[in-house]
Amino acid sequence: MDRRKFLIGAGLGLIAASSPISLSALGSATKKVSKPGRMKLSFMPYELQLRHAFNLAKFSRTTTPDVQVQIELDGVVGYGEASMPPYLGESVESVCNFLSKVDLSQFADPFRMEEILRYVDGIAPGNRAAKASVDIALHDLLGKIMGQPWYKIWGLSPEKAPCTSFTIGIDKADVVRQKVLEAEPYKVLKVKMGLDNDKELVEIIRSMTDRPICVDANQGWSDKHKALEMIEWLYDKNCLFVEQPMPKEMLDETAWLRERSNLPIIADEAFQRIGDIKRFHGVYDGINIKLMKSTGLHEAYQMVVLARALDMKIMVGCMTETSCAVTAAAQISPLVDWADLDGNLLIANDRFDGLKIVSGQVTLPDRPGIGVKLL
Repeated sequence: MDRRKFLIGAGLGLIAASSPISLSALGSATKKVSKPGRMKLSFMPYELQLRHAFNLAKFSRTTTPDVQVQIELDGVVGYGEASMPPYLGESVESVCNFLSKVDLSQFADPFRMEEILRYVDGIAPGNRAAKASVDIALHDLLGKIMGQPWYKIWGLSPEKAPCTSFTIGIDKADVVRQKVLEAEPYKVLKVKMGLDNDKELVEIIRSMTDRPICVDANQGWSDKHKALEMIEWLYDKNCLFVEQPMPKEMLDETAWLRERSNLPIIADEAFQRIGDIKRFHGVYDGINIKLMKSTGLHEAYQMVVLARALDMKIMVGCMTETSCAVTAAAQISPLVDWADLDGNLLIANDRFDGLKIVSGQVTLPDRPGIGVKLL
């Protein structure tokens, strides 16, 4: 990475640097927050309706609980979101309870991102999606005040964003075929696995297309020998990598599998926050960064820097989310190896217009902040 861009990113409080450029200084340069008012946070529950039942190895659902968040300052509004699939252990009630404790009015300068997010993180342990909603809204607000999208603030080239995969969940054969047809614009397919019909599912897809696939077992393979056998079979099926093949607690077995696998092994459910990266170095080949786990963009950017330093692969993913959180995650996509940013495409009631997928590639909107607008 160009050193000048690295130092600019450091000055934004995203990574440590010896001579940082403060966010306060950048805010003053815009002359829009020289005498800032007080930030006001508001939120509301919003249930996401899925286009198809979301079937995984351990459960199935047709909706995802969600909370929509806004931070307003002097007429400028930043949008955020907390999406809560069951395995996160959060709920609409827990998110709303957490957000009700967040008092942003105590901060006179919204550009003190490190201080603000440290305060939010310290309110209570856990609550990662709730914290992410504040982080995303704060990034959106500050980007709008600066008049730039975050990929430009970070000095990233949007044309380097990867193609995104399109998810095909565990389902009946006719539904799988329908999903493959719906995925025609996408160059990579993500296949959910972890049940007894894993091979059948891949064979159906291969009967229709030879596009590359990536596999997400969602902790569904508990026998390391059978997991290795499946990976060896997938290697000949134009598979790029396997995500979370074994239960997250089985670190020794996963390390054994990684040593023998001819496909990269990526951590998902096992990987939550930045402290996990060093612990998983040598256990997994890479990490899947999701804002709902990382507590937002601030820590997600730090994750990218550390994972690259350890020569690990990086994927940016999402939950089932509106275009708000998905487009926020896409801001770091030019830095990663793979993207799985189709969560907004899986819902029928998106409130936002944001990133587009053009010829399979993540395409970032040239709008300030996280790049979304209300529909």
